[in-house]
Amino acid sequence: MTFAISEYGHWEKVHSYLVIGDKYAALIDTGIGISNIRNVVNQITSLPIKVITTHVHWDHIGSHGHFDEIYVHELEKDWLENGIPGLQIETIRRDVGRDITKPIPADFKIENYEPFRGKPTAILQDNEMIDLGNRTLICLHTPGHSPGHLCIYEPERGFLYTGDLIYKGTLFAFYPTTNPLLFVKSVEKISLIEHVTKILPGHNELDLTKNFIFEVNKACQELLSKGLARHGTGVHDYKDVKIYF
Repeated sequence: MTFAISEYGHWEKVHSYLVIGDKYAALIDTGIGISNIRNVVNQITSLPIKVITTHVHWDHIGSHGHFDEIYVHELEKDWLENGIPGLQIETIRRDVGRDITKPIPADFKIENYEPFRGKPTAILQDNEMIDLGNRTLICLHTPGHSPGHLCIYEPERGFLYTGDLIYKGTLFAFYPTTNPLLFVKSVEKISLIEHVTKILPGHNELDLTKNFIFEVNKACQELLSKGLARHGTGVHDYKDVKIYF
């Protein structure tokens, strides 16, 4: 079984995914952290949980502190332990607290919100495999949106969990910590995966097919050919997706 745990009451519309094997369950990201995602996970499974971090941005690590086993790519280990350099807590709290459309827990106070910081229990590299017991996940290094961004691929089912690399909406690679050229290369990398039956993104709409990857890759290749795959070129509008360099 695979469950999407979605936070639709927040402007980010974040999705985390619980992937259940025979021996373990993987939780791909832990959401914003306004509410404890562990409470939802416990209602679904009693298996030991391996948290796989697609990347260390606040909206994907919010409930990391409620789990014992946390995996992250080697290039974002320092971010997980010490925070992202230059990112002010006031900026994070502003984004966490704005445009919330559903009731929040009584014990949540935005002035106390702190992104998770802690040591991971395991470091991931490109093509590393995680065995859940009759379900295998492959961690693909797909930098660009962040240095250690991971997409998670399940070859047997053809499921591709794309984090913030691919989703319908505005794709961001304009921050100082991003890299537009690597972003383009990462999109091309996952577009070459032959067996993809479903895209499971980190935000917005869940009903995406492999054709959407082709659309994003075509847009990225066009920007690359025009010399626009670089910081400062702005927002490039391609109907279902916007790419912000």
